[in-house]
Amino acid sequence: MTSTAISIRNLTVRHGPTVAVSNLNLEVRVGEVFGFLGPNGAGKSTTIRTLLGLIRPDAGEALVLGQDLAKAPAIARRRVGFLPGDLALFPHATGGETLSLFADLHGVATPDRGTVLETLRFPDEALRRSVKGYSTGMRQALGIALAFQHRPELLVLDEPTTGLDPLARDAFLALVRMARARGATVFLSSHVLDEVDRVADRIAIIAKGSLRMIETVAGIRATLPRRVTAIRKDGTEWVFESAGPIDVLLDRLKSLELADVEIGPVPLDVIFQQAVHKEGE
Repeated sequence: MTSTAISIRNLTVRHGPTVAVSNLNLEVRVGEVFGFLGPNGAGKSTTIRTLLGLIRPDAGEALVLGQDLAKAPAIARRRVGFLPGDLALFPHATGGETLSLFADLHGVATPDRGTVLETLRFPDEALRRSVKGYSTGMRQALGIALAFQHRPELLVLDEPTTGLDPLARDAFLALVRMARARGATVFLSSHVLDEVDRVADRIAIIAKGSLRMIETVAGIRATLPRRVTAIRKDGTEWVFESAGPIDVLLDRLKSLELADVEIGPVPLDVIFQQAVHKEGE
């Protein structure tokens, strides 16, 4: 059994004269949650569509579970759960009919349907209503259920929490953790950096179709200073970064007559900004 769920080698994709993805190389290991980040127009969705065999690359290759899905038999596609960033559903079908229709089209059983719907707190009565009457959040929740319901080995999720409220986002993250716990791989493309920070084992950042960073979240944290917010008894607030040993920092804080202090990692959005703009863009 291969230890690699996704392998992208020297991938280049052009849209006419525009290079959407340029010589991209990365591997995603079996059983990890992999965050795939980048600004709008970075090439994230193009990479995902190429992975799924919906776009043919101009150069290089993109393998999913050891196969090129553009050439793979239908049985290989059943091993993948996909949530597109531009989710389109049949408006006149009910939620229940939609779940069953997609399962029938792909020829898969749905052992996790009930668990997924329960975790998302998806109302039973909504399954009997047509999708055209759904809110944006309900449509997105149904799309998540479509991706997870057949217990796939690999989940490819493009902006999965668009339109979800905070409770539904937490429920989605619980589903991601459950999938990882059973050994599935999750490829998560998102603009919501906090949610990636909460579940990802590793992240890659791309900009203008090129890879800017790939690293474990823990590895990134280890190389960056801590963010310190200190509030003195007179109400003065100081915000600064500290890269030294924690005991040195604590000794320094003792002398400040503090009313409160918060010590945490540099936010992922700061890392993101640094990676995207490191070439002066």
